Amino acid sequence: MLSRTADSLFWLARYMERAETVARIVMVGHRMANLALSLGNPGNEWRSTLVASGCEPGYLARHGEVVPAKVVDYLVRDPENPSSIASCLETARRNARAVRTALTVDMWEALNETWQQTRAIKPADLASDRLTTLLEWVKQRSLLFAGAYASTMLRTDAYCFTHLGTVLERADSTARILDVKYHVLLPSHEGVGGVLDHYQWQSILRAVSALRSYHWVYNQRLQPWLIAELLILRPEMPRSLVACTGQVVEELDRLAAAYGGRHGECHRLAGEMHARLKYGRVEGIFQFGLHEYLTEFIDNTGRLGQEISSLYLSA
Repeated sequence: MLSRTADSLFWLARYMERAETVARIVMVGHRMANLALSLGNPGNEWRSTLVASGCEPGYLARHGEVVPAKVVDYLVRDPENPSSIASCLETARRNARAVRTALTVDMWEALNETWQQTRAIKPADLASDRLTTLLEWVKQRSLLFAGAYASTMLRTDAYCFTHLGTVLERADSTARILDVKYHVLLPSHEGVGGVLDHYQWQSILRAVSALRSYHWVYNQRLQPWLIAELLILRPEMPRSLVACTGQVVEELDRLAAAYGGRHGECHRLAGEMHARLKYGRVEGIFQFGLHEYLTEFIDNTGRLGQEISSLYLSA
């Protein structure tokens, strides 16, 4: 396969997953902000949303003050923000057009229809009472695309690069969503374990579609260390860091076999990241610092993406 084709498939999948990630992060911020407002404790929920999405510098450079409506518009519609939902879908479609013949009909139709409908999003669709419906739609469209390629692509290197992009981006996504909680400050009179703290953690689980999974696995009330364990170390949780990095390792091994068994720094780094997660303990993570652990993981994910590009995707 030509490296430019592999590159387009890899980034097509990453940007489709990123659009879903931004939708999930905005949903967390929206739920937390509404809850805090209902309890009379409005805080920094929208700033935490910007930080977790990696969009705070760009937003502040453009708008200065954190205003909820402007934050939502910047993360959903703004074409000047390369990580907005609209921009992600635009970039995904551009990559898809470059490799149109490598896609199945179902993949193209799922993506193209999503892109067309996204262009019709209006400011009124971002109103507080309509925002959740829009974000849920974005999630559903991303899941439709993922289901389309999982069900219709031949299991060749084209599929490997597509799936590799998805799971690498998903690992980054889960780490960012979990890290939202770190940046949200509890009011001085609201202690850890209080009502607001409980519903903030619940919002994190809802954002990754894991609330029922948590109760199934642990069968007890929400505990921060168990939520972290579920989303970081539990392999049966499909969006966990260990599950996603395990799939990254598997796809890289398949690619190495397909391309003559060659290995590079990306293989070593992916294996190291997965081993650390596979044999890690949540107690060690909290001793190290949950935020510090997630920040290091996000940095390593970015480095891993660069190493994959250097070995497989560069012309």
